[in-house]
Amino acid sequence: MNPAPLAIRPRAEDVEGMSILRALPAAQCRSVGPFVFFDHMLATDFAPGQGMNIHQHPHIGLSTLTYLLEGEVQHKDSLGSDQLVRPGDVSWMTAGRGVAHVERTPQALRESGSRMHGLQVWLALPQAEEGREPSYQHVPAAQLPQSESLGVRIRLIAGSGFCLESPVKVLSPTLYADLELVAGSTLILSPEIAERALYLLEGEALLDDNPAPLRELLVLPSGESPVLSACSDCRAVLIGGAPLDAPRRMNWNFVASDPALIEQARQRWAAGDWPRVPGEQRRIELPR
Repeated sequence: MNPAPLAIRPRAEDVEGMSILRALPAAQCRSVGPFVFFDHMLATDFAPGQGMNIHQHPHIGLSTLTYLLEGEVQHKDSLGSDQLVRPGDVSWMTAGRGVAHVERTPQALRESGSRMHGLQVWLALPQAEEGREPSYQHVPAAQLPQSESLGVRIRLIAGSGFCLESPVKVLSPTLYADLELVAGSTLILSPEIAERALYLLEGEALLDDNPAPLRELLVLPSGESPVLSACSDCRAVLIGGAPLDAPRRMNWNFVASDPALIEQARQRWAAGDWPRVPGEQRRIELPR
């Protein structure tokens, strides 16, 4: 019998009127591979005239990855990127030594009303890459590799696994897969990578012979090959990667292996010494 996974129950948050389930970081588990932050943006209906509008804010030492299941987001950043992100696309921003960005519901959808549902994760950069130049990459849904067999569809969002490799330019061994299983199908979660966690988005499933809890992060035992069995049509994501090369500190939107880097970033943002998003005036101030 395989050892039991560690179950992390996300804490509820509210961001711009959206209900969020935040599974990482958690007291029981600070990271899974390079993943140090995991937000499930629950399905939210915005009435006409409303929408998400997260003003410019800073990051260092990480990459953010936004993956939508429903709705659209406009991404703008201090590199000059201005990108519409649709369901199944990957919005991949690497902060490096410092970047600012804005995330909002596009104007057309604000006027008509819309529904948003998706995931946002943060991946800590390797120590050697923490001071790199920032960058942005948008990968349309059609460019993500996928396989389909015996009732199981796998789409590789980032990294490599299941004999697939995503075009997203990750900087360390990474696995991030979108799994869809029809009722009665099974998938062996082979230990292709050192650290892994499973998050069931919808439906009912078993992990080996035990019910997989809905919307909880299951950190899988290293080296084991549990079997995911769909009791109904279901959808899940699998995240993971190589262990971090050093512990990471997280403070607000900053991630770093050296606390001094975080303090420098806090001082720079508070002083206004930061790249600005073109055309944007409003910003989120440093929390006290």
